[in-house]
Amino acid sequence: MNEKQKMINLAVIAHVDAGKSTLVDAFLRQSDVFRAGEEVVDCVMDSNDLERERGITIYSKNCSITHDGVKINIVDTPGHADFSSEVERIIKTVDTVILLVDSSEGPMPQTRFVLSKALELGLKPILLINKIDKKDARPNEVVDEVYELFLELNATDEQLDFPILYGIAREGIVQYDLDTPSNNIEPLFKTILKHTPCYPDKDEEALQVQISALAYDNFIGRLGIGRVYSGILKEGMSVAICDDEGHVRNKAISQLFVYQGLKRVAVKEAHSGDIVVIAGIADISIGETLCMPDQILPMPSIKIEEPTLSMNFIVNKSPFAGQSGKYVTSRNLKERLEKELEVNVGLKVEATDSADCFKVSGRGELHISILLENMRREGYEVAVSKPEVILHKDEKGHTVEPVEEVIALSPSTYSGTIIAKLNLRKGVMVDMDDDGSYCKITYHVPTRGLLGYRSEFINDTRGEGTLVCRLIGYEEYKGEIPQRTNGAMISTDTGSAMTYALWNLQERGTLFISPQTEVYEGMIIGVSARNVDMDVNPLKNKKLTAIRSSGNDEAMRLTPPKIMTLEEALEFINDDELVEITPDTIRLRKKGLTPQERRQYYREKMNAEELK
Repeated sequence: MNEKQKMINLAVIAHVDAGKSTLVDAFLRQSDVFRAGEEVVDCVMDSNDLERERGITIYSKNCSITHDGVKINIVDTPGHADFSSEVERIIKTVDTVILLVDSSEGPMPQTRFVLSKALELGLKPILLINKIDKKDARPNEVVDEVYELFLELNATDEQLDFPILYGIAREGIVQYDLDTPSNNIEPLFKTILKHTPCYPDKDEEALQVQISALAYDNFIGRLGIGRVYSGILKEGMSVAICDDEGHVRNKAISQLFVYQGLKRVAVKEAHSGDIVVIAGIADISIGETLCMPDQILPMPSIKIEEPTLSMNFIVNKSPFAGQSGKYVTSRNLKERLEKELEVNVGLKVEATDSADCFKVSGRGELHISILLENMRREGYEVAVSKPEVILHKDEKGHTVEPVEEVIALSPSTYSGTIIAKLNLRKGVMVDMDDDGSYCKITYHVPTRGLLGYRSEFINDTRGEGTLVCRLIGYEEYKGEIPQRTNGAMISTDTGSAMTYALWNLQERGTLFISPQTEVYEGMIIGVSARNVDMDVNPLKNKKLTAIRSSGNDEAMRLTPPKIMTLEEALEFINDDELVEITPDTIRLRKKGLTPQERRQYYREKMNAEELK
């Protein structure tokens, strides 16, 4: 791209599952990005294996299209609250946002968060009411709700004058109003070009490029991704890298790329307004500014909200440690966490008193569990403790804790159970809307009270409910909140579990293992029906004798075991338990494997509480 091209950068923002990635698919398909006959998967931007498996966007990603001579850089952002740090740092690089809202659900908690970040930066959104083909669609009411949300977020008069479009992103349709049919997204293209001014020509000004994301290439190493705010960036040029604290170092750019469609394309120079990928600076970090060596002009650093949740990552020391993992030492664990910090700005890692343990803090359970899932797929073994909410002190020295707004959508039949459970968890009801068949309940609940509740909610609503949360601030500490009410079944021996033993044990609770599963002493093999832990022997087999029995043996039919996902395991454990994560399995265990070690743990815990 040798001559200056008109340019607009936009981000697609929305609550999870509102159709962001599907809309980006429509942008790409209707811009001739794919060659004729090319097989294209749905949600093509969700290229990560975990994103495809879970059906959610985890990482912000870039692509570009050209329409009517204007290059449009598009950023697909995550919708889940746990990945909001991805949204916070990307939103600075765009000129406008397309706010997607489901025509049935209306604005959800994460809609408020991403919209507030856009409005703070003075962006003027375009509203797209998606999924207007739903049976329970109520687009006119949803538009009114969005107006109310804008007013609550103190939008300016200019921001309140936003264009409204309607569409079905899955079918690649956007229309100006509900009565004007369309068969493509041309109305959206025209609205973007009419509503958003192209980035001004700042090529003659001093160079400023701020890094908002990082990537890694096996051939050329670490890559910095950012926007050229002013000046022209050229391949091979020497630049000064600075931050807002006054640190400066000089480096040279080895290669320069821009986005064309889904691909990175090498270029000799990039102009103001464009999103670029820079290679050759091995220590480049998010938030740093690239300037000319004789004109140091650092940009304000990218502010990210503080983590709310922490858990300990511990070197796996179980009897089965090292059987399937390649990376099992504290050095391996430390290097992997340091590598993650380079690209995951919402994460925080701290050393502890033990060299084998690291305290990892993040924005939520899903944020940290995605890291753990990636680590196990890479061959790491690690044990993790129960998630703990990060408490703070206010100006008066009082302890405060994070509180979340919870919206529970479910059939009305289950509303009584949901209300009872959230009340027990120190929740306060804010609103309830019941139309007879479906119920929408809004609560304010301490983050501590939500730990372990999601799986309960799914069971209580028979899988028909939806639970969404967002952090709304900090309030005074709410006191003790009940933990898991059921005890654990703890193995007293090491070996292969037997059918006979499990057949007898299944009457006393729910099992997590099947026959021939290898177990060890101190491993949790199930959840007890009672509220106390039970020491059990899953290795016990039926004694055989030479005397024939007078009747036929009863067939030993086992109930299928409950297979824990990583998130369910993290929600399930108590303070004295760990989740052991390896490439091929997820196990639950007590911190103390023997009864003596467990008694010692309880004594130390009681003494610590008395000292408080």
